[in-house]
Amino acid sequence: MSETADEHGHEDFALEQRLGTLLRGGVILSAAVTLIGGIMFLASHGNAPVSYHTFSGEPEGLRTVGGVVEGVVHGDSISIIQLGVLLLIATPIARVLFSVLGFARERDWMYVACSTLVLALLLYGLVHGG
Repeated sequence: MSETADEHGHEDFALEQRLGTLLRGGVILSAAVTLIGGIMFLASHGNAPVSYHTFSGEPEGLRTVGGVVEGVVHGDSISIIQLGVLLLIATPIARVLFSVLGFARERDWMYVACSTLVLALLLYGLVHGG
């Protein structure tokens, strides 16, 4: 046996630490981006009258990643808020992706297969609205 249980436990702990850091970083980045967009929105539209009589959905540009990025490049506050939401959605997806890589590095093929399945389901749901 080339690897002791203690070494394997240390690798598991290190992977959990990295994944925790990834989650914290993703949530903090998402919150910061959303806060910046919110401040920009309130600075430019804070005194605008609000009408709740007619519902209007999100503009077409906010329904695609490309449209959001284009709006962010132009400094659109709503697009910046939407980018923060996209970053929040991407955080657990990145966690699963890094789990797949970490388990592959540890050669734990059962967990690689399970995590890959979870990643595929997350991406399918994201793309197909499920």
